[in-house]
Amino acid sequence: MLKLSLEAIELVDAIARHGSFAAASERLHKVPSTISYAIGRLEEQLGIALFVRQGPRVSLTAAGHEMLREGRWLVAAAADLESRMRQIATGFEAELRLVHDSLIPTSAFSHDIRAFEDLNCGTRLRIACETLTGTWEALRDGRADLIVAAGDGPGGGGYKAVSVGSLDFAFCVAPTHPLAMLQRPLTRADLLDHTAVVVGDGARSMSDRTIGLLAGQRRITVPSMAAKIALQAEGLGHGFLPRACVRAALARGDLVELSLEEARPEEGFWLAWKTGTAVGEALKWWRARLQRPLLPDILPAA
Repeated sequence: MLKLSLEAIELVDAIARHGSFAAASERLHKVPSTISYAIGRLEEQLGIALFVRQGPRVSLTAAGHEMLREGRWLVAAAADLESRMRQIATGFEAELRLVHDSLIPTSAFSHDIRAFEDLNCGTRLRIACETLTGTWEALRDGRADLIVAAGDGPGGGGYKAVSVGSLDFAFCVAPTHPLAMLQRPLTRADLLDHTAVVVGDGARSMSDRTIGLLAGQRRITVPSMAAKIALQAEGLGHGFLPRACVRAALARGDLVELSLEEARPEEGFWLAWKTGTAVGEALKWWRARLQRPLLPDILPAA
């Protein structure tokens, strides 16, 4: 009897992606002791160490890497088979995976999620967020059926994209920042003299992308737009911020908007999905539902 199940592969994958049993337990909504016991039991049954323990952090052994290299393909194939079986029987997929840019809160889709659940169609909904190019990569790599992504998509085609709005960005600093004292449009040289705050791109294999960052620029990379806004309000750097997110901060004087010699165009957002494959009823429903202006009113304000 096989000792390696699809559930075990998914568990090992979650731990490998998040770097510790504790982090994986949060994502999987299980207690860390349950995760630790399951992995220990699996390693005992296989007679193979899958992880190297280094305090709370863990890393894959060579055997663990090989397991995931093939195992992820097995899990994806099983999920595809399950979806195709269900789609043949009912027209609805077993699972619909929606990935949105991290700038958009998941709560922005609450009404859509409620309407979809009211269909009672049996399709499981999986929602995740990525940053910048990471959202497009999720579609390319088959980790998403539908995405709401920032910026233009990658070359090569294979997908259809529909505009769902754009964002106007303001260049902001704290009122005490040295750049706020210049009282004139800022040059590239002005910006290079000071540290920028940027949100890290979530891409794993595609070239990452930064917005409004100059070559050779000193930078602080943060995990989210909320963190970027907070650091800039503390005077720790400069950068472009979505105007819709900082209207209140600008009105309070926590941030000030400065003009640049080189203006920055608005950032477009896209609803996108792959072409050339069978389309289930759940994907049809979500495509039709989200082909509407989504920005900028849904963004949280600081």
